[in-house]
Amino acid sequence: MKTILLHIDSDNCMDARLQVAMDIARACNGHITCLQAVSFEVFAPGDFYGSAMAAAMPRIKEAAENLRAKIETDLANEDVSFEWRFLYGMAENRLLEQSALHDVIVVGPHDVGEEGARGPSAMAGELALKAPAPVLVVPGDWNRMDVSAPALIAWNGSSEACVAMRAAVPLLKCASKTYIASVAEETEKMRFDFPATQAAMYLSRHGIEAEIVDIPRGTGKVSDTLMSAAKMRECGVFVMGAYGHSRLSEMLLGGVTRRILSGPHMPILMAH
Repeated sequence: MKTILLHIDSDNCMDARLQVAMDIARACNGHITCLQAVSFEVFAPGDFYGSAMAAAMPRIKEAAENLRAKIETDLANEDVSFEWRFLYGMAENRLLEQSALHDVIVVGPHDVGEEGARGPSAMAGELALKAPAPVLVVPGDWNRMDVSAPALIAWNGSSEACVAMRAAVPLLKCASKTYIASVAEETEKMRFDFPATQAAMYLSRHGIEAEIVDIPRGTGKVSDTLMSAAKMRECGVFVMGAYGHSRLSEMLLGGVTRRILSGPHMPILMAH
């Protein structure tokens, strides 16, 4: 992953994803694009809300400039290549626009201004569905990404899982061990479009030897079972296809993607 698009914001997960971006850049001899997006609207003169926003603009700009100065100072002391892009607008829109020439988008687990919210990040979900690059969601308590740690691929035989696995190949090449984990009964596996054996064969052609792990379906949630399997194997990244069912179905009925993103315990690399 040579080109890393990093979302810059003043949330409490910023330090974690900055560190992860640097870890990937060092491991892959890559370059970090720091994207800072500031959104505000200018209303017509005489509009009360517009006046309030106009008064707040200097403070918003000052806070953005202070954040930039801090992060650029930190990065200047690190052995990584980086650049800064400051854009006006919604962060998800600007990240989507800039993602076409990047290998991965690094974001936090919460939407802008909603750090205390429960549930998955809408921004991360939208980027996973629409961006041409995979999305890496980094939890706030993850202070370092050991790219040599084992990696787990959540496998359900879907095309989304295939896309995520292909996108993860650069990281999987760094991992000491790769697991392809499925949670399903034998009758369900017969319906897999792409069996885990095909996934393992694909990876082998890239010089990655993967171990297939079949986990019987129990009474617990599939998301919890897969995450427990990853933690038990001391994995450093969890790879998954995003929203294999329709987004509306995921929102109404829940789903592995939604549950994993609601409280990630390690970096989640996902693609659709």
